[in-house]
Amino acid sequence: MPLNIPKKLPAIEVLKQENIFVMDDERALSQEIRPLKIAILNLMPIKITTETDLIRLLSNSPLQIEIDFIKLKSHTSKNTPIEHLQMFYKDFDSIKEHNYDGMIITGAPVEKFEYEEVTYWNEITTIFDWARHHVTSTLYICWAAQAGLYHYYGVPKYQLNDKMFGVFKHTVSDKQNPIFRGFDDEFYVPHSRHTEVRAEDIEKVKELQIISQSDDAGVYMVMARGGREFFITGHSEYAPFTLDEEYKRDLGKGLPILPPKGYYRNDNPEEGPVVRWKSHANLLFTNWLNYFVYQETPYDIDTIK
Repeated sequence: MPLNIPKKLPAIEVLKQENIFVMDDERALSQEIRPLKIAILNLMPIKITTETDLIRLLSNSPLQIEIDFIKLKSHTSKNTPIEHLQMFYKDFDSIKEHNYDGMIITGAPVEKFEYEEVTYWNEITTIFDWARHHVTSTLYICWAAQAGLYHYYGVPKYQLNDKMFGVFKHTVSDKQNPIFRGFDDEFYVPHSRHTEVRAEDIEKVKELQIISQSDDAGVYMVMARGGREFFITGHSEYAPFTLDEEYKRDLGKGLPILPPKGYYRNDNPEEGPVVRWKSHANLLFTNWLNYFVYQETPYDIDTIK
């Protein structure tokens, strides 16, 4: 089954060109199926790109999925047209009485601030707390993962001397975990961040389990509450040229930036990227939807708690 998403969302035309089947909400109404309801709190500055990246991965499933995009009331994005936000996004206040089968909270370009200095910290922690009782399973990505680990479990973050930037090799710590079904012994993930969380801090918290790491990039995935929370420090959802665009953007600003490691063919930006993370990314999102959302969520969505 495809995704049920708003008819005029820009991602639809992009994904159709990739032969990915998406269903607009008008057609979905004709199917007598209870779709999975997924909320996406999109904190990334260029929201249309992130929407497309996430929908691309969520669509690789036999399940019908209904998506609500959520925006913050205390912060207005400067890089997305206000008309787009008004048409496709909902305020948290308008959905907080509802339950969702799954939720995704994205990264945000606020890593260098202390958490309490982030202007929307109070609002986002309210949403974090709400998700614990209104969502079956939540994926926290990049900054959201660090923020969630800090808010719930007191895990600190550390500033890196150099940006963690590139595509790095990872291994699985718990091969029996269904989130890794079909994974190879080694797999690759893009990272793009200025801060990190460390294994020694996470291991002190009995409620947390590190289930994937990288020798180069450190902790990648942490699970809590039996899979009701996943904290993911990398960007498995990234499109092929996202790191390239970030690199050229920073170069254009005159910022000190090295080419992303393990990304360009022969480490030469002129030769373009080698994509080696797409199969893992598709498995990750499909396994999450199947094992931790679809198979765990109640048929009566109002009974989630």
